[in-house]
Amino acid sequence: MASDQMYLMYDGLMLPCETHSTESLEFAREFTFKDDDVLVVTYPKSGTIWMQEILPLLLNGGDLTPVLTIPNWDRVPWLEETRMALVVDQLPSPRAFVTHFPYQLLPASFHTSKAKVINVLRNPKDVLVSSYYFHQMASFLEDPGTFEEFMEKFLDGRVLFGKWTDHVKSWKNTELGDRIMYVTYEEMVQDLPAALRRMSDFLGRNLSEEVIQKIAENCSFKTMKANNMSNFSLVPKQYMDNDRSHFLRKGITGDWKNHFSPEQLARFKSAIEKELEGESFSLPWSLD
Repeated sequence: MASDQMYLMYDGLMLPCETHSTESLEFAREFTFKDDDVLVVTYPKSGTIWMQEILPLLLNGGDLTPVLTIPNWDRVPWLEETRMALVVDQLPSPRAFVTHFPYQLLPASFHTSKAKVINVLRNPKDVLVSSYYFHQMASFLEDPGTFEEFMEKFLDGRVLFGKWTDHVKSWKNTELGDRIMYVTYEEMVQDLPAALRRMSDFLGRNLSEEVIQKIAENCSFKTMKANNMSNFSLVPKQYMDNDRSHFLRKGITGDWKNHFSPEQLARFKSAIEKELEGESFSLPWSLD
């Protein structure tokens, strides 16, 4: 399938036709946010699926029912995807959504609501590696080519949802004040209970330590990989081939060290640093 049949362009961003349509994007643009909605924002391959597991448990006091009975894409749908319009009316309040949109593409109703945002950031070197393997197993995406070729596409923004740096800048430069919380994938891997406590406090849930520990145990990589509602095994092989690469592949940090040559690392660091020149925020990881 030619790339122009695989992707549609929206505000300069490449989106896969398999999960997006002009109708779904129009639905997102006109969507009405409620004050108690919670939106998780990620660049692709930065912990989205993890947050689809975590949010329902934080919002309902640790009740496992939704994560054991409802596929993750329906329990916490993507704002911009075609499934959204089909399931949004079935979501219990407070509702939880995920999005890969940059800040400027959120609907007007978001800005007039009190909806809260959790922005999850991940080291871009690991984002690149995870995305590279995802492209190998997802038949509705272009073959990534060599790691070097895919890295150049990534740095140029010729990948899903555009440049990583543009996405990060759009969300770091918001004026949302206490409506937004930033957390890194690495923090979650290092100490998930601590990250869950921060999220719980941010969302005003005030969960007990016992519930926090229960959520942490049920959101471990091992538990999620064994949960058919969370591991994407329900997706037909014609769309995602787990024999080529598992959707939930490793769930670790630092795998980039097994993929970058010294020359690639220098090229990557230089390109990212140039894109972020003059920004008022700094990245929480070293690019070396």
